Amino acid sequence: MRKILPFAAALVFTVSACQQPLVAAERVVSAPSAARAAEEGSGLKTAIFAGGCFWGVEAVFSHVKGVSSAVSGYHGGTKRQASYKLVSSGITDHVEAVKVVYDPKVIRYDQLLRIFFSVVADPTLKNRQGPDRGAHYNAELVPLSAEQRAVAKAYLAQMKQSGKWDAPIVTVIAAAKTFYPAEAAHQDFAAKNPRHPYIQRWDAPKVAALERLYPGVFRKQFRTG
Repeated sequence: MRKILPFAAALVFTVSACQQPLVAAERVVSAPSAARAAEEGSGLKTAIFAGGCFWGVEAVFSHVKGVSSAVSGYHGGTKRQASYKLVSSGITDHVEAVKVVYDPKVIRYDQLLRIFFSVVADPTLKNRQGPDRGAHYNAELVPLSAEQRAVAKAYLAQMKQSGKWDAPIVTVIAAAKTFYPAEAAHQDFAAKNPRHPYIQRWDAPKVAALERLYPGVFRKQFRTG
């Protein structure tokens, strides 16, 4: 569990994580191009991605051309319990997630999936990503249309046959439930707190990997949610 602390205090908090050996969630994998391209027509589309700490998920997608907004929040659960304090404690039915609005004429849903599994989330991990543990950090795809669901199902099947990962793929396709935007302090967190030890240790490398693997879709400016 991460905490928003003053820089010095946060440094103490993350020392143990920094001393751990590199974990699978840090591995950069060049995920395969989707065999089934999304056909979503024109106009902005929305999808939800859960991939561990929403700071990193939002940071990566905010640097993708064609994404007009990436909002951190809580998917599922109840409105009354949709708060960082409660969700991060693991006592609610939410998962940390990011709602992504994108232009399919610039970046397709299947391309977002490829980015997600290349640099954001390790699809072989259940109820954890990076240093974070608990069902609220599970990696989940939340399609918001029939086309997205079909593309996600096909892509997960393709991933399982690709041989890119050494362990079974366990990421699930979740039914769409209510998405509750997180508190203002958690929006654009990486951009506002680039020296935060957690960001430097776990999330800045994901953004760097995005630029390295997919320079054609990377943009340096950080898109606010």
